[in-house]
Amino acid sequence: MEVGERKERFLKQRQVLIFFVFLGITQAGSEPRHYSVAEETESGSFVANLLKDLGLEIDDLAARAPRVISKGKKMRLHFDRQTGDLLLNEKLDREELCGPIEPCVLPFQMLLENPLQFFQAELRIRDINDHSPVFIDKEIVLKISESITPETTFLIERAQDLDVGSNSLQSYTVSPNSHFHLKLQESPSGTVLPQLVLNKALDREEQPEIRLILTALDGGTPPRSGTTLVRIEVLDINDNAPEFAKLLYEVQVQENSPIGSQVAIVTARDLDTGAYGEISYVFSQASEDIRKTFRINEKSGELLLTQELDFESIQNYTLNIQATDGGGLSESCVVFVQVMDLNDNPPELTMSTLINEIPENLQETITAVFSVSDPDSGDNGRMVCSIQDDLPFILKPSVENFYTLVTNRALDRETRSEYNITITATDTGTPRLTSETLVALFSVRDQDAGENGRIVCSIQDDLPFFLKPTFKNFYTLVSEKALDREEKAEYNITITVTDMGTPRLKTQHNITVLVSDVNDNAPAFTQASYTLRVRENNSPALHIGTVSATDTDAGANAQVTYSLLPPADPHVPLASLVSINADNGHLFALRSLDYEALRAFEFRVGAADRGSPPLSSQALVRVLVEDDNDNAPFVLYPLQNTSAPCTELLPRAAEPGYLVTKVVAVDGDAGQNAWLSYQLLKATEPGLFGVWAHNGEVRTARPLSERDAARHRLLVLVKDNGEPPLSASVTLHVLLVDGFSQPHLPPPEAEAEAAAAAPADPLTVYLVVALASVSSLFLFSVLVFVAVRLCGRGGAARAGRCSVPEGPFPGHLVDVSGTGTLSHSYQYEVCLTGGLGTLKFLKPIIPNFLAQGGERGSEANPSFRNSFEFSQVFIRVSTVLSLS
Repeated sequence: MEVGERKERFLKQRQVLIFFVFLGITQAGSEPRHYSVAEETESGSFVANLLKDLGLEIDDLAARAPRVISKGKKMRLHFDRQTGDLLLNEKLDREELCGPIEPCVLPFQMLLENPLQFFQAELRIRDINDHSPVFIDKEIVLKISESITPETTFLIERAQDLDVGSNSLQSYTVSPNSHFHLKLQESPSGTVLPQLVLNKALDREEQPEIRLILTALDGGTPPRSGTTLVRIEVLDINDNAPEFAKLLYEVQVQENSPIGSQVAIVTARDLDTGAYGEISYVFSQASEDIRKTFRINEKSGELLLTQELDFESIQNYTLNIQATDGGGLSESCVVFVQVMDLNDNPPELTMSTLINEIPENLQETITAVFSVSDPDSGDNGRMVCSIQDDLPFILKPSVENFYTLVTNRALDRETRSEYNITITATDTGTPRLTSETLVALFSVRDQDAGENGRIVCSIQDDLPFFLKPTFKNFYTLVSEKALDREEKAEYNITITVTDMGTPRLKTQHNITVLVSDVNDNAPAFTQASYTLRVRENNSPALHIGTVSATDTDAGANAQVTYSLLPPADPHVPLASLVSINADNGHLFALRSLDYEALRAFEFRVGAADRGSPPLSSQALVRVLVEDDNDNAPFVLYPLQNTSAPCTELLPRAAEPGYLVTKVVAVDGDAGQNAWLSYQLLKATEPGLFGVWAHNGEVRTARPLSERDAARHRLLVLVKDNGEPPLSASVTLHVLLVDGFSQPHLPPPEAEAEAAAAAPADPLTVYLVVALASVSSLFLFSVLVFVAVRLCGRGGAARAGRCSVPEGPFPGHLVDVSGTGTLSHSYQYEVCLTGGLGTLKFLKPIIPNFLAQGGERGSEANPSFRNSFEFSQVFIRVSTVLSLS
């Protein structure tokens, strides 16, 4: 009788339990309740009292066992069962949790037991003004041409403010100035962008640089601000802005792409030449996350990764890239980078409720409530939960990713009193990831009875595996963490089975686990950069070096293929310079290189494996062309290709070491191949001239005499220091001239300085003035007489030159040799042409002049010669040299 009443009471309880389960699932799908709290609120602060929303009294809290369930493993909320208050477990940072997303909502569930009920709720985190606007660049440089017309606008890099709503960035101000005013423009996304508007034309000569202070203000109370320096460089005119090949670049990048891999290459061209045509690429309006994740090559426009991508954190990036030429004109394009999700996160299982003891003979008893989550997306984040097929339990999905573990039939303790249930959460990605990995399934048995038949299984402690008992004497060997084949490719596991008898008996079984390879390692070059040297004039197809990369993976994942990447400088014809063997990384020069045309060039090589998806890496190769002695010296002076030879004049009064001329030569080679030495090969009169070996100066080696010939021909050899040496020769013509030493007299400035330094004597001054006056009048009379005699000849006067009379020159006019006769080599004639000439060869007439009475005056007054030389400053006489 009592047994029947007990069964009837259990049936009623079961019906009530099932009713409340369905009621809880129904209520779980109702509209969620909303609560809010300000960010940075202290831990333990009050959020709301949930008794009214849950429909409970304080006395019901202990029986219903309410608890808060949040997504993920971190519990940010706490429910006080004594008061029914919802409290904070920690300080909440809205920017850390939600970033720029507004409103910031954290969903959570309230779970009630006896019966089971779910209540959906949301906690909104209100923003406070706890961040000031920050400019990423402490100094913003604008290059503006002076030809830019007023009312032109210039976009400035905006500030970043992590706050949202009214606390976010609202306005900008600029320091007072006469050239610019500030204009605010709202972008389609609602962001305020600052623009500088030119008020009046700039003048680089007047003010080459302008410095302004830009201030960003948010809308908080009190408002926060941030400043940056705007430095404006005024440039010369530039009339062509860069033009991008495309205004929008769309690329897709796998989230496991290695650091340094290429994302995209943006290209722009400028029709200007020189510095105005040189384009540099920079980020524009880029956030701090973009600058940390990507890097752009200023010269080539190559976009590279600087840190790993994570699809679960950020799914896409929008990059604004600005191309600026040397004149300050710029153009922008947009690069949209979509991060492709990989199945790199296994599902996570969170157990909310677990009932270890279940009454027998009850239908559909709830055993556990748990939730699963996967940070991946699409099929990679779609999950399937399962348990063993031979168990009297089933999984029922409830709301979102919550499951309940329920019995599907009545249990009988006498038949089986314990069940080991393995809940496996598997996603549908490729490859499929689970929350645990099964390595082996085995069973043990002992034919003894009692303690002698009770068995304990164990493995070594230093292995990443553990044993899980399943059913009766069955065990599963499961990995407890992800395995790395490159760290250890093989595990030897010893399973030890020991009974509890006396003495204890044991048996051992060895299992070898081989870890299969996945393509998780990119090829790695032995060097980050290679420097290769090749001598110019090489033969085509010459092997110049080898690059090598290794991959720690195995099989096809470790097979490396080499390739040449596009050069950073588009003007380098890389395809016609070098090639690479895709299998072994050998580099070959495709054509003969010329050091004088191309001294060095660099390029990047890529190494990719054959995995799926393939992984790759890059290395820089720099080729230095070494000089070969293939250019002979070239003589710049004296020129050898003119019709008339160049003749150098040498006065006979020249002292030893007198500089006659200098041979100037250059060599197109470099280094010691361009070191030149000079050598005198032939000379009309050996021993008279010498050539300095290092600088090519031709100097006299001894004093000249009357017996030396008037004309000399010198052959100078110019030789470089190469191996073998190359040389060139040059012929010099030297003409000996009498009286050519007059230009080597001290210059008038030196005489004037010496006269100024001497003490002034009035008597000396009077004598000098008197003698100078008398000498000037005498010379003037002589010159007038000679001019009338010589320039009266019609043909010579009309030709503007003086003819040389045939026969002996009158001895009383000019005496050169001191014997009263003219030298056979030269004749001099003083003539006066229209205007004033220059005094060139005055020395030959000085001895004759002194012989006609100047000696007595010179002895009487030593300053007579000085006075005569002083008069030469005022009288300029043209002297004509005629070769006999």
